[in-house]
Amino acid sequence: MRTVSKDRILAGVTLLPSILLVGIFVYGFIGNTFWTSLTDWGGVGALSENPEKNYIGFYNYKDLFVGFLSSGFRQDLVNAIFYSVFLLIGAIGVGLFIAILLDSKPKAEGFFRTVFLYPMSLSFIVTGTIWRWLLAPSGGVNVLPTYVGVEPLKFRWLSSTQSILQFDWQNILSFAFNIISVVFIVIGLWLLGKRSKHAVKWLLVGIVIGILVYLFGDMLPKALIMEEKHGFNLATTGIILATIWQYSGYTMALYLAGFTGISQDLRDAAMLDGASTFNYYRHIAIPLIQPITISAIIILSHISLKMFDLIFAMTGPDNGQTGHPALNMYLTTFRANDFARGAAIAMLLFFLAALFIIPYLINSYRNKDERA
Repeated sequence: MRTVSKDRILAGVTLLPSILLVGIFVYGFIGNTFWTSLTDWGGVGALSENPEKNYIGFYNYKDLFVGFLSSGFRQDLVNAIFYSVFLLIGAIGVGLFIAILLDSKPKAEGFFRTVFLYPMSLSFIVTGTIWRWLLAPSGGVNVLPTYVGVEPLKFRWLSSTQSILQFDWQNILSFAFNIISVVFIVIGLWLLGKRSKHAVKWLLVGIVIGILVYLFGDMLPKALIMEEKHGFNLATTGIILATIWQYSGYTMALYLAGFTGISQDLRDAAMLDGASTFNYYRHIAIPLIQPITISAIIILSHISLKMFDLIFAMTGPDNGQTGHPALNMYLTTFRANDFARGAAIAMLLFFLAALFIIPYLINSYRNKDERA
């Protein structure tokens, strides 16, 4: 007991400097940012030696979501959601496909693995510069059809003003409840496929929420006093392509490592039982590497919230069609000197990241306890 006690004291003393530094320079600064977001720090005297800061509560947060002059931030928030969704679908889908191809051990496997992984080593600034040239209206991708005798493309990859999948921000509450309903139903169907006893509960809750919104959605309070349309701006397509290109190799490496860790005996047994290559990956290999998929989703979702440098390099800070809350935060804080509002945007990004990170940590600790 005495030895254990000494070891714990020594471990505590060793970790104490790191704990103090993290507590001050990470969590302390997060707390200071949150406090700043609850003030009115900004305006003409924001950069004075002793700026005036008055506590105004959650006004900055409210103004971002329902303020008359905050439609730009709301579109940036919608853009961030689409960036995240398409990055997850594209990078995970492409990375998984490449990993399956390389798992069959083709010739020059090492060469192809290096080629696909190389974009990951580039910074977002370099990637943005390359893809800005490739997607220029008069060059790069648009002129490729001319090499086969076809008219060049005229799509404006980074400057299109067209928008699809639009919805009215006035009805954001009913829209959010519809999304929740769909999520519950999808989880219920997934659990149903696993024959879980909780599947029916998830399905019923999702269906009930959907029916209630359909019947009484018009009774929900309106977020704005007038119509405000938001949707998927086609100008974000080029940025999404560049991001998928950069991170597909990363997900490929994750999946390839997972496939390599599966016993060859298991694969041989499946083939002897008559399983095709498709069925092997669908029913055996991919389910076995589910933790890797979860990790990829968490990491890519976190990356999608920090796309400031890529967007800045590809479309600049003033292209409203391709905006992102991270870019909005920078411009609000350091161009408009509205530090309180910029801090509020920063905290919203922090909370969005926590939505992905915290469930992952809980699941990791739960699995660790079960194994113990």
